[in-house]
Amino acid sequence: MKRNDNGLLYGPDDKVSYFQSGLLGLQHVLAMDVYVPPIIIAGLLSMSLAQKTGFLQAAFLACGIGTILQTRYFTKLPVSQGPSFVPIGAVAGVYLANGAANGGMATVLGSLIVGALLLILLGVSGVYQKIINTLVPAIVGGTIITCVGLSLLPSALNDNIFKAAGNVNQNIEIAAITALAMLVAITIGIRIPQLQRLFKVSSIIIALIVGTVVASMMGRFDWSVVNNAAWISLPHFTSLHYGIHFSLPAILTFVVIYMVLTTETTGTWFAMSAVVGEKITKKQWNRGIIGEGLSCLFAALLGTTPMTGYSTNAGVVSITGVASKRVFVSAGIWFVVLGFFGKLSAFLSAVPAAVIGGIFSIICVIIMLNGLNVIRNLATDESSIYVLGIPIVLTMAVILLPAKVVSETPQMVQYLLGSPITIAALSAIIINLVMGNRKVSEATEDSEEIKSTDAPKEQLAESK
Repeated sequence: MKRNDNGLLYGPDDKVSYFQSGLLGLQHVLAMDVYVPPIIIAGLLSMSLAQKTGFLQAAFLACGIGTILQTRYFTKLPVSQGPSFVPIGAVAGVYLANGAANGGMATVLGSLIVGALLLILLGVSGVYQKIINTLVPAIVGGTIITCVGLSLLPSALNDNIFKAAGNVNQNIEIAAITALAMLVAITIGIRIPQLQRLFKVSSIIIALIVGTVVASMMGRFDWSVVNNAAWISLPHFTSLHYGIHFSLPAILTFVVIYMVLTTETTGTWFAMSAVVGEKITKKQWNRGIIGEGLSCLFAALLGTTPMTGYSTNAGVVSITGVASKRVFVSAGIWFVVLGFFGKLSAFLSAVPAAVIGGIFSIICVIIMLNGLNVIRNLATDESSIYVLGIPIVLTMAVILLPAKVVSETPQMVQYLLGSPITIAALSAIIINLVMGNRKVSEATEDSEEIKSTDAPKEQLAESK
């Protein structure tokens, strides 16, 4: 199978068969681990089993709707939407501060709706692209991508392997076997071009199957969760059930949360742009934030938490070489199916964390290296060392910061410290503004324009 100039087997606009896109779409769904934030929030809010199930189903539906909207109509990049970890503390805080079971969720949803509308307004007005154009040149974008991969790696290792439920030695064994299975599949795909379609493209699926089988043989797969789940069920406990209530303090809290989410999503778009080798146009920036706002709006109306672009998918695309938007639309359809198909949803949520961790850790490294590749091709000066280096240091500092120190800071600061990507992005932007060489930035922009001449002509026209 011949590769494109950007190293991909299939570019964003290339067509793949419906069967293959369905399989690869499921692969993205499996790699995203989207059920974790809803489960954490459901526990914090002391939801009943029925409420927890409905909350998770609503999250899947929101993921599906958001992914289809972004990929097909708005950013038109191969991106997937999923629940963010950032709002977890804010959701719990606002919920408990506004009556908990007696109206707390209505206040949360009302605030989320207002925040989502503000995101849409940023895109409609064209302000968002102007902010990005002014504050995020290529050196900052590459730094953000690097820090995205770096910030996810501890989660992949700690949360999914070392600190995950079960015996830690077994977790390490399962993760190692899973990662090895993926690397073997990738190697076969690289060494034997005739088998690329089977092994490299499907490497994550193969790894997940191998890891799940091994975990099941060790008695680490909980089949009771699957057996007890209903085949088909409708999502419930939406905004129609909880109601909607507006509170100014809660709204202001979630405005801050949405700004943090926007930073995360920006990093994801940069990461995917680097992987597919296409520069994001002005129109895409503005339409993308509109799509983000609509994703979050649908999530709020469905009674779940805000959506954000998942960086994981950029790593999956790098591994498989498939960036076709048809695959991502398929992933969105899978999410919608999961919103109604209880058995399948339960099966996916029962996959041991160590299996996900074995794959996720490799994906994180690939994302990080994509960011470094962006920077490597730029005209840089001495200040670039600090634009890249300081955010990396701060990312690790925030990750390793003791929980006791975080808990002693003001609530707004805690939201920021809960997102290493945001800290990295803000620091890179500030350092570049203070230390950056304007001439180098301008030269970089010119070089980026030249490099993008391989893109479709209408895309170039859009970006000018």
